[in-house]
Amino acid sequence: MATFGKATFNAAKYASSRSTYPRQLYDFVFKFHERSKGARWDTAVDVGCGTGQATVELTPFRRVIGVDPSTRMIEQARESVKSRLAGLDLSSQVEFVQSSAEDLAFLQDETVDLVIAGKRGRAQACHWFKWDKFWPEVARVLRKNGTFAAWGYSEFRLSRYPSATPIINDYAQGSDPTNSLGTYWERPGRTILDEHLVAVPDPRELLPDKFSEFERVFFTDRLGLSGDHYPDLPNARPVILRKRMTWEELLGYFRTWSPLHTFHEKYPDDLARPDGDIAVRFWRKLKEEVARAEGSQEVPTDGDSIDIEWPLAMILAKKAWTSRPV
Repeated sequence: MATFGKATFNAAKYASSRSTYPRQLYDFVFKFHERSKGARWDTAVDVGCGTGQATVELTPFRRVIGVDPSTRMIEQARESVKSRLAGLDLSSQVEFVQSSAEDLAFLQDETVDLVIAGKRGRAQACHWFKWDKFWPEVARVLRKNGTFAAWGYSEFRLSRYPSATPIINDYAQGSDPTNSLGTYWERPGRTILDEHLVAVPDPRELLPDKFSEFERVFFTDRLGLSGDHYPDLPNARPVILRKRMTWEELLGYFRTWSPLHTFHEKYPDDLARPDGDIAVRFWRKLKEEVARAEGSQEVPTDGDSIDIEWPLAMILAKKAWTSRPV
């Protein structure tokens, strides 16, 4: 069972600890959408909406629907939407429906202008989808020239300290089940994220008469700080997903990771270790590496700030103007 569906999952705490996507990301999607002649702005659907962080960014559309299979996520989304955007109540414009991505039966054929898969799980939603079933549903509900967009980010990085990357990788992706979290991710979903969605099939290959465009976009370049995070990815754009937080907040972010919960289910005694649990030990290693990189004898305090960034991948698709009924 996914962490998000467990009785112990706290959706509110999860939402407060996660990164939020910048306006630049949504503007990028909207520009892709509006470049089609006669683009409409009537209905947008956020599939795998989680707590609604991306859903409320779709308000350029007259009607916005968030969809998620988790009851707790939907409940939290309905509450949080009331207080988003400087206190404006969006409940008359935004609604939420509990459903899987592969079954959007509550939507009629060709009634949606934009479908996104934005914020859920460890960052996002699309790595959970069964694409052989999901692409046909997207094709069914999208209007002609309608847009699909999905994105996901890979492992976080300390923006100014690339020397910390091996420590991050050893903790998050290591194979030692007693000292790392790599074996506790749900697969293949996590692998799809780490590989920047390249495993997501081109819908034109599955449904050649239904989609006219498909693009892969990679926001992985570090603007010359130390080169591209993933130099093998083509046509990299600058990283856009960043957040400054305190070290204390960074530890809180680590606590939201789903494999950490799974690790502690297997090793509950780890929480009682006098030197801190596995997340604290990792956190301290990062502090020590930052001090070393700075040539300092003192590690950062819990209240000191640290810049975090996440390499991000996006896929974009456009429904064909002429197609046979699904």
